[in-house]
Amino acid sequence: MLDRDVVEKFIDCKFKDLQLKVPEDIDSKALVEAFCQYTEDDYYEWLKDNFKSFFNHGDPDWEWIRRKIVLLQTAQK
Repeated sequence: MLDRDVVEKFIDCKFKDLQLKVPEDIDSKALVEAFCQYTEDDYYEWLKDNFKSFFNHGDPDWEWIRRKIVLLQTAQK
């Protein structure tokens, strides 16, 4: 779940950069919530697609996964 306060600040900053204004009949909190819902829905679909790819559609390549883990661990040192 997204932090609504962080998203609100992000939207405010981007709107300033783009010189956009929220129409008066749209509540800013409702706009933030709608954007968060949109983003979370998209994020869930993105996760599902990446899960399928990472785990090879139910036939995981464990050697490839092990190499990914080793590379990650090496990079963190």
